[in-house]
Amino acid sequence: MDTISLLMQGFDVALTPTNLMLAVAGCIIGTIVGALPGLGPSNGVALLIPLAFSMGLDATESLVLMTSVYYGAMYGGRISSILLNVPGDEPALMTTLDGYPMAKQGRAGDALVLSGVASFVGAFLATIGLMFLAPTLAQVAYLFGPAEYFALYLLAFSTLGGLASKSQAKAVLASCIGLGIAMIGLDNFSGMPRLTGGSMHLMDGVDFLVAIVGLFAITEVFVFIESHGKESSIGVTLNKITIPIKEILGSTVTMLRSTVIGFIAGILPGAGASLGSFLAYSAEKSIAKDKETFGTGNPKGVAAPEAGNNAAAGGALVPMLTLGVPGSGTTAVLLALLMTLNITPGPLLFEERPEVVWGLIAALLIANVMLLVLNVPLVKLFVKILMVPPRVLLPGVTMVSFVGIYSLSGSSFDLLLMIGFGVLGYVLRKLDIPTVPIILGILLGNHMEDSLRRAMVVSGGEWQYLFSSWIAIVLWIAAMVGFTAPLFLRNLIKKPTAHDH
Repeated sequence: MDTISLLMQGFDVALTPTNLMLAVAGCIIGTIVGALPGLGPSNGVALLIPLAFSMGLDATESLVLMTSVYYGAMYGGRISSILLNVPGDEPALMTTLDGYPMAKQGRAGDALVLSGVASFVGAFLATIGLMFLAPTLAQVAYLFGPAEYFALYLLAFSTLGGLASKSQAKAVLASCIGLGIAMIGLDNFSGMPRLTGGSMHLMDGVDFLVAIVGLFAITEVFVFIESHGKESSIGVTLNKITIPIKEILGSTVTMLRSTVIGFIAGILPGAGASLGSFLAYSAEKSIAKDKETFGTGNPKGVAAPEAGNNAAAGGALVPMLTLGVPGSGTTAVLLALLMTLNITPGPLLFEERPEVVWGLIAALLIANVMLLVLNVPLVKLFVKILMVPPRVLLPGVTMVSFVGIYSLSGSSFDLLLMIGFGVLGYVLRKLDIPTVPIILGILLGNHMEDSLRRAMVVSGGEWQYLFSSWIAIVLWIAAMVGFTAPLFLRNLIKKPTAHDH
């Protein structure tokens, strides 16, 4: 009963006119961002963080806006997947396999409505899962000491490169770059400056928001400049939109099964929505009687990955809120937002700031219903937005980034640093090195170092202390498995997708 009463308090927070307005705005902006090829939820949230600060929103309002954008972008990713065969973000990749063939058969409207319903089922049930599971996990988090936290951070790093990057070596390199950047500034224990090159601007370290906006938004601008905006869209014409009741009812079990798979994938640190959508699609294909129709426009091939990736988005919030370890790239950006607002995610968050947690959960439930209501009638409008040429869109993105970052710190050095990160992101993109582990390194580097140092102080320098509890041992094993599993899984992934095309 306690959970229900807390949720009612959450609805009191979420149903204020300001929060409702922010949720609607976040859903619409998120859907547009998700639909634009290449931007994706982590970029959308990173872009809007400066906006949230310049609007002077409080902690709960900022979180409501950002998580609505997050869920909206997860929905929006499917629009360009189905209409253009260009995934708006990585998790939407699996939706292209059957979504685009459906669109080519003149059933683009059916595919979009079906994917909208599947997204709703996945995200709504995952939010309910978050509601019941997060407080329980927060209790477990009290058992964590410095050794356990160090192993947990290690797990996050070893799994975050995951299936997203082509090679584990590149993911490790990216993590090391991130940890290196986190070391810049004054040493927490001795107060000595490290890696600052004598610059006063770097004494406080690198602001992770500067790094995030640079690595995501500014990099995107450089990539577009280089391609002369050739990534503009050539779409499929959209016929009259109807509700495909038969397909929706036929895919109900698929959606429920995919939601469970996606939610579990989301809770695993670093696995995230990409793994959720891949596992959901693979599971559905393996048990289907009509395997050969997958990849040719099977409605279940649209419903499964959509329910899976939206459920994973909800699941990824569980470790972020209870342990302070992000479950995905976007939750890493949300974690940066929380830290900037002086909110420390972890077990105490549920006791000290219940209005933030439960207001957020209530806002997510409202945002999901809004997304379902908005998505069906507005499909035609979103399709029009896909036709906006990048040369019009990108100057706007750049302007928001610069104004936002400058309004945060008032420092022109931060603007130069942001451009520097943009250049770094561009070079990394060329070398096919993932940027999310860098963000994670900058975010968690200091916490990881503090945990290791505390563990060494407590144990008098005995390294065996890092393996002193069953939780730590389980996390170390999970980190090793998490690091090596993608090496084998990647080969499995390549086989079905190669076969489908």
